Amino acid sequence: MKRLVLIGGPMAVGKTAVCRELKHLAAPCAFLDGDWCWDMEPFQVTAETKAMVQENIAFLLGQFLRCPAYETVIFCWVMHQQEILDGLLARLPLEGVEVFSLSLLAKPETLWEHIRGDVERGLRTWDVLDRSLERLSHYGELNTHKLWVDGLTAREAAQQIAALLEEQKKDLP
Repeated sequence: MKRLVLIGGPMAVGKTAVCRELKHLAAPCAFLDGDWCWDMEPFQVTAETKAMVQENIAFLLGQFLRCPAYETVIFCWVMHQQEILDGLLARLPLEGVEVFSLSLLAKPETLWEHIRGDVERGLRTWDVLDRSLERLSHYGELNTHKLWVDGLTAREAAQQIAALLEEQKKDLP
């Protein structure tokens, strides 16, 4: 059975790093980072760009799910509202696909530290901090598994997710 793993979390929580590690643990696997679909200059968030990005994500995930070479498809993005998750799932070919949704969470101090490192490396600007902290509060309301990553390396978090996926596999009929 195919498996789609959706990993959300606020900006700078470590979604990409964790998913890169998880990709190796869940092989044969495909990994799509939603941020890759937003890599534009200038970066513009409009109704048109949002719709385009969501369509592109659904297309790429659908292609990965249809491809018999991959048993697991991992997708990460800032999915802080249930409507984002539900809207994405409604667009995907999910027959014969087990869906696992997880939110990575961290204390504000951890997010601040991650963002500081990203700012120093030129990957982010400080304005991300306020948006990340604001969205953090929304994840508790989502219908997802939760994993607090404070004090965990990306590899350790990926190992914990892999263990959760194995637990889920045992519970399947």
